[in-house]
Amino acid sequence: MSKKSNDTLDQRRTKVLLIGGGGVGTIAALNLERGGLASVTVVLRSNYDTVKEHGFNIESCDHGSLTGWRPTEVVDRVPIAGEGQWFEYIVCATKNVVDVPPSLTSIIAPAVTPSTVIVLVQNGLNIEKPFLSAFPSNMVLSGVSFMGSSEPQHGHIKHDFNDILVVGAFHNPSVDAVAEEHAARRVVELYGAGGRTKCTYSADVGWTRWRKLIYNACLNPICAITGLDTGRIRLADGVIDGLVRPAMDEIRAAARASGHELPDDITDTITKIPLDMYLPPSMLTDVRKNNFTEFENLLGEPLRAGQALGVPMPTLQVLYHLCQAIQWRNKEAKGMVKIPAKRTYTD
Repeated sequence: MSKKSNDTLDQRRTKVLLIGGGGVGTIAALNLERGGLASVTVVLRSNYDTVKEHGFNIESCDHGSLTGWRPTEVVDRVPIAGEGQWFEYIVCATKNVVDVPPSLTSIIAPAVTPSTVIVLVQNGLNIEKPFLSAFPSNMVLSGVSFMGSSEPQHGHIKHDFNDILVVGAFHNPSVDAVAEEHAARRVVELYGAGGRTKCTYSADVGWTRWRKLIYNACLNPICAITGLDTGRIRLADGVIDGLVRPAMDEIRAAARASGHELPDDITDTITKIPLDMYLPPSMLTDVRKNNFTEFENLLGEPLRAGQALGVPMPTLQVLYHLCQAIQWRNKEAKGMVKIPAKRTYTD
């Protein structure tokens, strides 16, 4: 194919800016590119130099083994709209650490235009609120990812669980609901075009997010606090029945009070993970790396939502404050908080 033909093809592709080329973001970029309907520019931080020079090395249950794979473009900062760059979609696939600056809304702001559609492929509840506030005229979509993917080393992606993405719209009162649905269904088309993933549309994004919180607000932080992976937490005496299931029951009750009925057997989710895979959930991986965790949106928001509706959530409240303490410890280690100097006592 001639260069002119390639240039014409690129012009027809939907331009996507993807923030965060870690485990989930890289597989998302790969799906979008392999479908042939999108060209993806990925914004990287810590792994930029490695990927720029060598590309991504990917071991994927959906895509096989890839060496030196690259999206259309890799950059180390968010492009400024109007300087020869514009994007129809901005996909955010970073960790959602709202209590540590800078905010993601400020990071993506230079690339946002009035017609930009923002897609949040992130975990947690109420994640759309800062975006609807910062960009009141833009569409904001929800992407709930159920894949298992991590980046154990810079540029090395291990994708162990099949990619499932559920897409819908966080309704913006300033935007036509039909247009929001059309934009969400377009993402489903772009993402699923390669045939290697299961991507579906959902009109009830709230239900999908509460469903994933059964795992992310319960098993994820409990593993992080105890230091046990998903296999060992099931082998440890009394932890599942005494801690994990009560936390899951509280999430179910909060979801019901919010108008989202989760199935009775949803607390059996944990048994669907092969025990002998010994998988570390994302929050445990973050704690082991001394990284900040997403505890506010994973734990804090559902806890506050449930309590506001009168739902007793004692297990989640204890987990939240333990994660809050771990986050504070990490902030102190990184010089983000100051404490009084240690007093020396003398007789």
